[in-house]
Amino acid sequence: MKKLFQYIAVIVLLLLGGIVFYKKVYIPKTTYDTVTSTKGNLSVEVFGIGNVGAKYTYSITAQTGGRILSILTDEGKWVKKGDLLITMDSVDVPQLLDESKLLADKAGSELLATKKELESLFAQKRLAQITYARYEKLKKESFASKAEYDKAKADLDVIAAQIAATQAHIVSAQMEEERAQKSVEALKEKLARYKVYAPVDGYVIARTAEVAQSVLPAQSILKIVNPKDVWIRAYIDEKISGAVKVGQKAEITLRSQYEKRFSGSVKRIVAQSDAVTQEREVDVAFDSLPEPFYINEQAEVRIASKTYTDVVKVPLKALSYYKEKRGVWTEHSGKAHFVVLKVLARGHSEAAVTGLKTDTEILIDSGKKKPLSEGMSIH
Repeated sequence: MKKLFQYIAVIVLLLLGGIVFYKKVYIPKTTYDTVTSTKGNLSVEVFGIGNVGAKYTYSITAQTGGRILSILTDEGKWVKKGDLLITMDSVDVPQLLDESKLLADKAGSELLATKKELESLFAQKRLAQITYARYEKLKKESFASKAEYDKAKADLDVIAAQIAATQAHIVSAQMEEERAQKSVEALKEKLARYKVYAPVDGYVIARTAEVAQSVLPAQSILKIVNPKDVWIRAYIDEKISGAVKVGQKAEITLRSQYEKRFSGSVKRIVAQSDAVTQEREVDVAFDSLPEPFYINEQAEVRIASKTYTDVVKVPLKALSYYKEKRGVWTEHSGKAHFVVLKVLARGHSEAAVTGLKTDTEILIDSGKKKPLSEGMSIH
């Protein structure tokens, strides 16, 4: 009988100890963090991942093949429109140009000399005409012989023939001068092709050749982008891409500057989706281009597709599921109580809901602690 009482006493003590442990130890260890519902505006965001790209990329090539003498810029450098970028080895073109200039000058001098000769012949012709007219009159009056008259007429005819020949020489000289000038202009244009200038104000993103390297006419040497054309080529799931419109504001995060947020806007939505990934390309431009920037760098975009005003908001981490219903956990008289909510929209870190008052204290359910259940005691 004595042992029975001892067993009963031990059991009672264990029960009392369990109660004390539950009240004093277990419950305090299952405390929960809390947040508060707020009221305000919520921007619904569409998320996408992509890369830094550009609407246009200018591939700088030599207009003529040959050996590179100098490259006056490099990757990561800014250039102005019209800046000299590359000089190519022009081989013997400068010498050919000098020779053509000499030939053009010679042709011009010969033309000038022939014109002066023509002027002299016209002066001789006038004198010969006067002499011929005098002998013609004297012959009629029988004061001059026929031989003298014939000589005066022959002299006039010779000068007329010389004038015709000189005029023909002038036409030929003019053609020769024109041909020489065209040769000079052609060689000047050819020589100009051995220098390459920047087509736009831009940023050099690639240098694909080096000094002393021989290149083909179509071979790329530099690549330049216009800073106004730089944007993010983001890829967004078709299911949510319908809410995206051109002109919507966006937030850009670059992988190399993940702690910063850059503002931008949607500039273009590509009309054709990717049949394999079922994603749509959306191009988002920077409001102010970061410097430096790197083409093909990974980036994230969040596009504000719609704004809800004056709504109750709760953090996304506060939303839970209980008995297949969505809502939040609250505390009522030391007990957990699940409030079923209707979620109107989700933002980056918050959700707009109905069925909850502003400034309601919400419990954060955590997988690291004891799961919440309706009516359980909380601390």
